[in-house]
Amino acid sequence: MSWLTRTRQQLTGFMSRRETPDNLWTKCRNCGAMVYTKEFEENLSVCPRCDHHERIGPKLRFAQIFDGEYATVAVAKVAEDPLKFRDQKRYVDRLRAAKAATGEPEAMTVGDGQIGGVRAVVAIQNFAFMGGSMGMGVGEAFLAGARAAVAAGVPFVVFTAAGGARMQEGILSLMQMPRTTVGIAELKEARLPYVVVLTDPTTGGVTASYAMLGDVQIAEPNALIGFAGQRVIEQTIREKLPEGFQRAEYLLAHGMLDMVVHRRELKDTLARLLALLTARRITEPA
Repeated sequence: MSWLTRTRQQLTGFMSRRETPDNLWTKCRNCGAMVYTKEFEENLSVCPRCDHHERIGPKLRFAQIFDGEYATVAVAKVAEDPLKFRDQKRYVDRLRAAKAATGEPEAMTVGDGQIGGVRAVVAIQNFAFMGGSMGMGVGEAFLAGARAAVAAGVPFVVFTAAGGARMQEGILSLMQMPRTTVGIAELKEARLPYVVVLTDPTTGGVTASYAMLGDVQIAEPNALIGFAGQRVIEQTIREKLPEGFQRAEYLLAHGMLDMVVHRRELKDTLARLLALLTARRITEPA
């Protein structure tokens, strides 16, 4: 064996022992910066370079919002493929893939815990589950959360993230708009706070229903919020839309939101808000 061959084998073995883990770096979807995953997670999945708020799932969101342990609210099962829908794939296959990828049964998960010492029921939409699309499962989860809040006499907080209604369920997905509105009406009848936190993106039928019916409307910075897409609107009205249209800051400036809150301040903001909204009213003497 020649000296060159022996050296090459030694170098190959050395490099294989020093392979870089696949999850060591996270690439920001906004600015393209490569950030250490540990640094990214410590910064609450917000890019330290450009401040872009990355989309996160229910488990991570619950960990950031709740004080500690929380209970998962049970949600009744719904028919998985009521219309026997098929496009390029069968709907049941898409559902199976989404469940495997996210580890969640549906695009909305509901938890019951404390935020800054105030008990609340929190529902979180997961954009990674078929774009957070609103189907019968999401409608059932929303109602389960709202009714759990009513039963416990606590506020209901919803984090939205959706591309709209789920086309594979047709009219049944659109029926979740009035169903969730009924749940909100039950909260109002019980005089309980309903707070919405809109995250990137919140669009379509979700925006047209429960996402815009909160007693208090909060959004994360630069979140895309709207009903129809910007290109569709421009083609319809034949005008160029303003810079930043459908972003959280634009909606705040035009009165559609109450506040835009950075993720690192979100838990404290919710805790203060819920404490104020649940404070006992002082009855004046007759």
